[in-house]
Amino acid sequence: MSETLTHQDVQRLLADPSATTRAEMATKVAAQFGADQLSPSERALAEDIVRLMARDAAVRVRSALSESLKTYPAIPRDVALQLARDVEEVSLPFIELSSVLTDADLIELIKTGSEAKQSAVAKRPDVSEGVADALVDNGAETAVATLMANEAAKVNEAALTRVLNRFPKSDAVHAPMIERGSLPVTIAERLVTMVSEQLRERLVERHELPADVASDIVLQGREKATYELVGVATDAQLETLVEQLYRNGRLSPSLLLRSLCMGDVAFFEVALAQLARIPTPNARMLIHDAGKLGMKALFDRTGMPQSIYPAIKVALDVANETEFDGGEHDLERHRRKMLERILTQFEEMASDDLDYLLSKLTDLTTKV
Repeated sequence: MSETLTHQDVQRLLADPSATTRAEMATKVAAQFGADQLSPSERALAEDIVRLMARDAAVRVRSALSESLKTYPAIPRDVALQLARDVEEVSLPFIELSSVLTDADLIELIKTGSEAKQSAVAKRPDVSEGVADALVDNGAETAVATLMANEAAKVNEAALTRVLNRFPKSDAVHAPMIERGSLPVTIAERLVTMVSEQLRERLVERHELPADVASDIVLQGREKATYELVGVATDAQLETLVEQLYRNGRLSPSLLLRSLCMGDVAFFEVALAQLARIPTPNARMLIHDAGKLGMKALFDRTGMPQSIYPAIKVALDVANETEFDGGEHDLERHRRKMLERILTQFEEMASDDLDYLLSKLTDLTTKV
């Protein structure tokens, strides 16, 4: 059967104007409409026919028209809007694919349309940041979950933060978020504290965190997992991540001690600056003050308990004195030497931190 409208089709429509025949004709008219060889007068006539069919009383006819026109970029804008605002059976395929709909049209559909229409927008192959923002702020849970599953959607870090604020307990939203190709480290850090055990394991696997992070996250608690996420942050992300940890009450003394024990002086410097509420360069000067008074004054300003200062002071001294040797497994050997010195120089460490250091020392020994 021909896919384009013929004289015989017109005769059949006159003889049998049923919804079934009209739906068939709608498909053929749409195919004719997409032809490049139409003259201006023929195109104007085709547009008038399409407008009439878009107002057909039968959903079946409008649905056939929508399905056929969804990939055509040159249909009249008024027809596109009419199909997009129609009932879901008609509108959903069109909303999902039509390039005629503008960002403003899509945002209107998000704000006034049904959950299914919001999800259709979220499935589009060209979701812009503006449309993604509208979905994040106005979309139902299923629509936002659909957006998270759309790798092509342009969802920025601020929008991802708002997603977590709106849906802090939704596995339906968190699961596809974890599966996205890349996540800002600040988002990954928040997810660690929010998702189920199964999703935590997938978060580690999907975003290629070190192999031992899974056991830290699942078995040893949030703080150990948080530090491993710090370890994959870039310099540009470090200030933002530390500020987020501080805001959420997670910039604990033991986390700072862990950073020093793992040789991460940079994190320690930024974290201490945040706790003391001074610029990082100023904190860095005080931390490495040759007179040793600067570090104590800075520590006192942070409000951390005095009982942990000796452990942090020893750890900082060891971190500053222990150099990388440049050989194979350089980082592991560096950390092992540091942990050994800390354990021998500070014997009154809190039991939790001592257990942590011993476990890390065992891990590092087996790797070298």
